[in-house]
Amino acid sequence: MPSEIKTGAIGASYPPVVYAVGREKVREYARAVGETDPLHLEPDAARARGYADVVAPPMFAVVYAGLAIAQPLHDPAVGIDFAHMVHGGQEFRWGPLVVAGDEIATTAGVTDIAERRGMLFYIFATESVNQRGDTVCSGVWTNIVRPPQEPAS
Repeated sequence: MPSEIKTGAIGASYPPVVYAVGREKVREYARAVGETDPLHLEPDAARARGYADVVAPPMFAVVYAGLAIAQPLHDPAVGIDFAHMVHGGQEFRWGPLVVAGDEIATTAGVTDIAERRGMLFYIFATESVNQRGDTVCSGVWTNIVRPPQEPAS
């Protein structure tokens, strides 16, 4: 059996973390993921398409939500055994596009902690809202803790 299940953490929520979206961060991210659309790289191209500045690629959500999701991941009340943790998955629902100059406030919470087939599944949710009150992204983050392996004799 893996680490002890700390079901008391289910339902926990954490303070919002605000991320100021910078033009260079958007451009760096776009280049890192191989994005070539000028919408993500050139302010003039983005303005020509009706945006105030460069538009973040959708998966930039992992950047602005990253600090918020770190709160439950590192909360001792949740009790994740990082030595045996693997990334289980992410699911996102996007709203309005995120543009350089936006300020995104992300809240995170613990949705579920459950044991399945000898592994612990930790489910977290995030909600990211821009300065206008629009939900730009809702996320579900799954991490799995495998049981420790018995040493070979």
